[in-house]
Amino acid sequence: MVRLKILLFLFLTAISFILGNGQCPAFAGNTTRPIRGFYRADRYEADLSESKKSKPDTAKIPTQPLCATVETITGLPTLFINGKRYPPLAYMSYLGEEKYYKEAATAGIHLYSFPAFFGDRGVNSNSGIGPFRPEIWVGEDQFDFSILAHDFEKILRADPQAMVIIRFNLDAPRWWEKQHPEDCCQLPDGGTLRQCFASQEWQKETGKALQKCVQWLLDSPYAQHLIGIHIAAGFTEEWFYHFRGEFYDENPLRAEAFRQWLRKRYADNISALQKAWNDNHIDFSTAQPADISGNLKRQEWRDAAQEQNVIDTFRFHAETMATNIAWFCKIVKKVSNNRLLTGAFYGYHYYVTDPRRGHGALAKLLDCPDLDYLSSPNVYHRVMGEDWPPMAAVQSVQLHGKLWLAENDTRTCRTTLLKDRAPDICPQGQYENGVWIGPPDIKTSVALLWKDAARMLTHGYGGWWFDMWGGWFSDPRLLNVLELTQQFETQFSPPREDKMKAQVLVVVDEELSFWDASYGKLTGKILANRYALAKTGAPHDLYLRSDLSAVANSRYRVIWLMGILQLNEREKKYIQNWRKNGATVLWTDGYETRIYHGLRHPRKFKQKLEWSASQLRQIWRDARVHLYLDTNDVFYAGRGWLSIHTIQGGKKTIHLPFPAKIIDPIKQQVLADSCQSFQIHLTPGSTTLLRVISIQDKAEPSR
Repeated sequence: MVRLKILLFLFLTAISFILGNGQCPAFAGNTTRPIRGFYRADRYEADLSESKKSKPDTAKIPTQPLCATVETITGLPTLFINGKRYPPLAYMSYLGEEKYYKEAATAGIHLYSFPAFFGDRGVNSNSGIGPFRPEIWVGEDQFDFSILAHDFEKILRADPQAMVIIRFNLDAPRWWEKQHPEDCCQLPDGGTLRQCFASQEWQKETGKALQKCVQWLLDSPYAQHLIGIHIAAGFTEEWFYHFRGEFYDENPLRAEAFRQWLRKRYADNISALQKAWNDNHIDFSTAQPADISGNLKRQEWRDAAQEQNVIDTFRFHAETMATNIAWFCKIVKKVSNNRLLTGAFYGYHYYVTDPRRGHGALAKLLDCPDLDYLSSPNVYHRVMGEDWPPMAAVQSVQLHGKLWLAENDTRTCRTTLLKDRAPDICPQGQYENGVWIGPPDIKTSVALLWKDAARMLTHGYGGWWFDMWGGWFSDPRLLNVLELTQQFETQFSPPREDKMKAQVLVVVDEELSFWDASYGKLTGKILANRYALAKTGAPHDLYLRSDLSAVANSRYRVIWLMGILQLNEREKKYIQNWRKNGATVLWTDGYETRIYHGLRHPRKFKQKLEWSASQLRQIWRDARVHLYLDTNDVFYAGRGWLSIHTIQGGKKTIHLPFPAKIIDPIKQQVLADSCQSFQIHLTPGSTTLLRVISIQDKAEPSR
């Protein structure tokens, strides 16, 4: 019956399209629109016809529309679906094949995501990759929703219990760019490069298109499987500005938007603007965005007295992206009556050090009431023995009630190449070496996936297993990691009191790269400390500078202001208070590091910006930070979980801050009934995940 309703719905949709806007591409027989260069066009029609034959188990299909929310429980944003807590773990693939959906479902995963494209171009405007799906927005007020139905049908055949977040790529179609050159990014040679993100017309028209897409979904039988919309746009769908080598957008709309932004920034006070810019002739009607093309780079930090216009341009540049994300999230919330989740990629300040990309306004976006989650891939230092943290200050994201979902696009020994899986859209010589190659063996692959899982469990966030081209996890030993992670997230609740909280606080400035005249090189040198931080043997928290007031009076024994070029008066007072309370404070600016041990005179380390794990561990030890481990292995701890990722392996001694029962949940073994220190022998090139239960807790809290 449900399948008949779906087919009837699709038939009526097609008739409506034909009568109202012309002939429907997917249902009008011989009048089908030609399909241009998207993944497996030859299989598209076959799959649609096959969907009429295969019927899912309708007894397991939800019969009512779903309602997904994010609520903060015991200090952590938590996913709820229809009022019940749900593990925030999903499966996604760009190519989306039914057999891999079935594997995910068999592993116990029932959350999925698939891509959808408003435009007819690929996610990377530089590489030449083709789109993974045909476009939805086919003309002025004309839409082809059949590809959405096609993707839903594939997932539902594999998993009738499926719940879906659709990733909508909002980049403008070619036809729109041709019709609206005045609303596109305008290049010095007179050409255009997709939409201008400062264009209100693009924002308005794309918002209308998004509204119609969401409304179509809510009116369809697929509404009972839809839980969210991931808002995507820009370079690689991650809200990066499109540019090739150097950034240019000479659109007058951008200049006018910048002037309006300046009026708000300086409260319409022209004297304040002139003083900040050190220019007595500037005013709000003539101010222009600074040249941030990057054609001239200098290995130095900018001087605010001379380049405040550049800093303001970068702030406007970033806030424009955050404003767009908030705008589209609000549309989804309004159309769905707050029933659907909204999320986006943004806030990559901890890894992407080029300010031209536009990711320096995370603090502004975190105030958006219509945003539920944020995402990034793990940093691309994909080697054994190193931490791959998220690209943002996750604790700040959580502080503001937003769920963090990691994109675990981890390469494995089963990783396929795009040229083999979808040759029609793969540009020659691209996507076939470097970061696109997985490890050579299954043992390493399993260890890397467990590292992903351990980071999510210990830090209290979720994610999706991103099977980019399909088959990357298609091995029983890899799928076992996905299945057990799902089970652990479901079966083990956070302890009533997290006795493994970090005693080290790291504070970073998401605007650091604005001041970097090298366009990221100097910033990258400071942020490279992220790798050593994970190998000190103690957990740490990472917060934005803008959130310092919320955590300044917390439990931390070490506070590292990492990459704060100049302290403001409030931060100087914080340092004084921390020192009075006996904490150790590190302050790394762009030139040196100062270390304050209590009220003693600070030690200065000239030109010392990067620290090794052993150096940091000694500082932690001197500050009486609890050290769980005294080796240079990647170490995570929190929420009742503890994990070690090691290259060398061997015997490790772990010291706990409290007596506890130690369980190996993977092997289902109790390692110790009651201990505060224990030894464990680790295999080289492995990841170990342990459950730590305080003996003061009589039983694990249940979900």
